[in-house]
Amino acid sequence: MHWNVGRVKITKIVELETVGSTRFILPQASKEEVQNLPWLIPHFATEEGRLKMSIHTLVVETPSRRIVVDTGLGNDKQGRTVPTWNMRNTPFLETMTKAGFPPDSIDTVLCTHLHVDHVGWNTRLERGRWVPTFEKARYLFGQAEYEYWRDHSTEPDKAAIFHDSVKPIMDAGKADLIAGDAPICDEITLIPTPGHSPGHMSVQIRSDGEEGLLTGDVAHHPCQMAHLDWSSTADSDPVQSIKTRGELFARFADSSVLVIGGHYDAGYIEHDGKAFKFALAEDESRLRA
Repeated sequence: MHWNVGRVKITKIVELETVGSTRFILPQASKEEVQNLPWLIPHFATEEGRLKMSIHTLVVETPSRRIVVDTGLGNDKQGRTVPTWNMRNTPFLETMTKAGFPPDSIDTVLCTHLHVDHVGWNTRLERGRWVPTFEKARYLFGQAEYEYWRDHSTEPDKAAIFHDSVKPIMDAGKADLIAGDAPICDEITLIPTPGHSPGHMSVQIRSDGEEGLLTGDVAHHPCQMAHLDWSSTADSDPVQSIKTRGELFARFADSSVLVIGGHYDAGYIEHDGKAFKFALAEDESRLRA
């Protein structure tokens, strides 16, 4: 699945898709509450009110760069709190390669934040050592985000994530620590969006008069657009995450801005005077409206 923003192409590479079993991350999104948002059905939720979500990587191709935004769960990892995220053995890299993106063709890896499901394929296990998956790439970590997890990964699961998916990149000399509002290239600039994590960043794309936004985990699901106060259980600062969601969605509540989430497909943020909602990106002509 892919979308275009001017001369920038964005391709989604799926690692894992789920239907339901999402209350652990969004406890307020009950079946009844989700059914009260009919615009979510059928693409973002089932008729029964079960949320549809995915863990995926976005490959962003600009005229000069080939960027992987977030890297999912990865294979062979241990110490994860979700049992099915441990010791995975999937053909994700083969899937990327078949889609036209072999790992050695990637020149940049950008992590919106350093949570478990956004850093896993930073590394792969080779002869008992964690080595960079994208050998020719520079990895971009938010400086505030990196420094926070460097100093606060004391719980066993957080320590496992840092030591198998982040620290090996630093040790290999492959990482650059960047500001939350840093420009990446002519078409791409970062936006600081803290709350879900201390140094969370979103990605703004501008090309040929068109605009896109990769939100990362500002919202895990479009239902949070209608209910800004539905913070994720993974949010480090729920109060700040609510504030950030409101500010970001208000800024981009324009049908000409293509929005792609860290766990949901592309669409357009709309506002009906009462609440935000999300319209599936079925017609790219809206980009040029």
